[in-house]
Amino acid sequence: MTDVPALLPLGPDGLLVRFADRLSEPANRAALAFRADLESAVNPGIAETASSLASVLVRFRPDVITRKALEDELGSMLARQDWLEASLPAGRRLWRVPVAFGGAHGPDLEEASDAAGLAPEAAVEDICATRLRVLALGFSPGQPYLGLLPERWDIPRRGDVTREVPRGAVVVAVRQAIPFANAAPTGWRQVGRTAFRCIDPGLDPSIPLRPGDEMEFLPVEGRTLDRLLEDAPPHGGAERFEIP
Repeated sequence: MTDVPALLPLGPDGLLVRFADRLSEPANRAALAFRADLESAVNPGIAETASSLASVLVRFRPDVITRKALEDELGSMLARQDWLEASLPAGRRLWRVPVAFGGAHGPDLEEASDAAGLAPEAAVEDICATRLRVLALGFSPGQPYLGLLPERWDIPRRGDVTREVPRGAVVVAVRQAIPFANAAPTGWRQVGRTAFRCIDPGLDPSIPLRPGDEMEFLPVEGRTLDRLLEDAPPHGGAERFEIP
């Protein structure tokens, strides 16, 4: 295990604040909380921040602040508290998203369920009973990595690659779930599909999810999802609530 938190150089105008060298719930919470504090400080020398599963990228303006000065500032922030014990930032939302599991919409449900040691029906109940956090956005614009599922879902990726899953495919692996923003190849197992759009140029904002938001899957029948895909209601029929 690398010493954490760590402050690492990243290119000519970047620093990486790393809270762990692998995903864990406390490390992700630390990254979200640290980034929120950094954003609230409104430092003119900082051009951009972005959080990943367990770290925060900080891009700075070298004409405004030196790397050494920013390192000192970030180091002081890191020393201020134990970020692994930090509270999640305010302003997060809960999304309840309709998903059709199994059948044509989830061709790998049985395989994934077997890998998790569950019957398919129990697997769907297990997934839908878990409130998942948007750990990070990545791979494709707006696409969320959701977690963490119970430990029995620490299943590996497949040995081969599915040539293409459709937009909205819900795939699982390594205790995470992803609703695909666009059609793409994947080595994760497709257990369901949603009409929720991770990016929608017709909406403002076009990317509805933010890191730290939470999501619950609501199981629906395949024909219900087919109607949602055809009618294309805002957010694919999902409901959004503010988290107190």
